[in-house]
Amino acid sequence: MQSIRLLLLPLSWMYGAITFLRNKFYDWGIFKTVEFSESIISVGNLSAGGTGKTPMIEYLIELFQDHYKIATLSRGYKRKTRGFYLATSSSTAADIGDEPLQFKQKYASLLVAVDANRKRGIEQLKALSNDLQLILLDDAFQHRKVRAGLSIVLSDYSNLYYTDRVLPAGNLREFASGIKRADIIIVTKTPPLISPIEKRIILKKIHLLDYQRVYFSFIRYGNPIAINKEHKLPDDVSKTAVLLLCGIANPTDLQKHLTPLVHELKLLQYADHHDYTVQDMLEISAEFEKLPAAQKLIITTEKDYMRLQKSELDEWVKKLPLFYIPIKTDFNEKEKEELNLQLANYVRRN
Repeated sequence: MQSIRLLLLPLSWMYGAITFLRNKFYDWGIFKTVEFSESIISVGNLSAGGTGKTPMIEYLIELFQDHYKIATLSRGYKRKTRGFYLATSSSTAADIGDEPLQFKQKYASLLVAVDANRKRGIEQLKALSNDLQLILLDDAFQHRKVRAGLSIVLSDYSNLYYTDRVLPAGNLREFASGIKRADIIIVTKTPPLISPIEKRIILKKIHLLDYQRVYFSFIRYGNPIAINKEHKLPDDVSKTAVLLLCGIANPTDLQKHLTPLVHELKLLQYADHHDYTVQDMLEISAEFEKLPAAQKLIITTEKDYMRLQKSELDEWVKKLPLFYIPIKTDFNEKEKEELNLQLANYVRRN
């Protein structure tokens, strides 16, 4: 696989050159950028997927929702609608995408919208709510038509951006030098007990600019939640066989978390943002039946659960012992205090 990717290096240089030139056109003012009076925080990455944007957006929602009128704006990846779409309590993943649906279902009073054109999306949100104070842009680091007041870039600890290459030889959407546009860099999915020495090594390789700050986050896993409340979690999961159902970019961390907790773990992986069908449910059911244990269940992610909420799948979702496992982004107390203060100061100034 690595040798194949090396053969793709010329294409990566071409792709990188195109994105570099595009960014320069924005820097030089040839391509226009719009600024808004509201506080706008962008959460994005240099890599294609799997860095933890969704739990980071939720971290920001929970930090600010009691103090400000907030909206989230996403592209709505793989939705079947077009243009601007405002989420309601009856919206589906087909309407708005799995991540925005997760925001809406967890935070019912939150304004959740999708629009590939972020400028138009913000204008529509402002027209709908004249007391809007804070807009969280999901996956918008490369969307330069709008200038965010504060830009957060996430990079996975296991594949830090400065070790990667541009697509298709690597996973970067642009050259690593694009990190200069970030105000805050968060190294995600770090071990909770990452050593100070390792932090210093990473900080040295990032080459921080004067206006930039780096924070180290980790994943905090919740207890599995039954999709059908009739199914109960076994008293002793260490004796349980688990089919791990994942349609996300990188299930490795979830695998590592669950493996020592259960008797047996089998991964059934689909493509990122996979749109589940009845045929998939037949396959999932068959794989589940193959597990050689009397006590067994299926665990999936919260985002996968959003895509399982389809009328044609109801029979299977109710029948199978399906559980989803919620996750949160967290920081050590000192870093959390510093990050929250930096974020709060920005929003207050606006």
